[in-house]
Amino acid sequence: MQEQAPTEISLAPTIVRGLACKCPRCGEGKLYGGFITLRPTCERCGLDYSFIDTGDGPAIFIIMIAGAIVVGAALIVEVKYQPSFWLHAALWLPLILVTTLLPLRSMKSLLIALQFHHKASEGQLIARKPK
Repeated sequence: MQEQAPTEISLAPTIVRGLACKCPRCGEGKLYGGFITLRPTCERCGLDYSFIDTGDGPAIFIIMIAGAIVVGAALIVEVKYQPSFWLHAALWLPLILVTTLLPLRSMKSLLIALQFHHKASEGQLIARKPK
């Protein structure tokens, strides 16, 4: 595992690498060791993943998208058919699980790839001269 020289890639391959859960630099190594647990480094190019800090971003995006889908569908079903509460629970709990857990890995790795592409880092204070 040797360090590769940094090369600029366009945004489209970065997005594809992110959605495929691959290394943001080489696009070949696996990003995850578990469901959403990151590996320490890339198995192919040796990129150290310690720079990664997505925070709650992926979860927030997924919650907002899934919430709109589930609430919209539940309101339509309630207005049209007025089912009992147990039927609502039987319908919407599995949909909530599917719309939140399935896209979580891809959304997290997409944000990681975009963070790498744009060289995002922690904010730093800059010493400025007084005017």
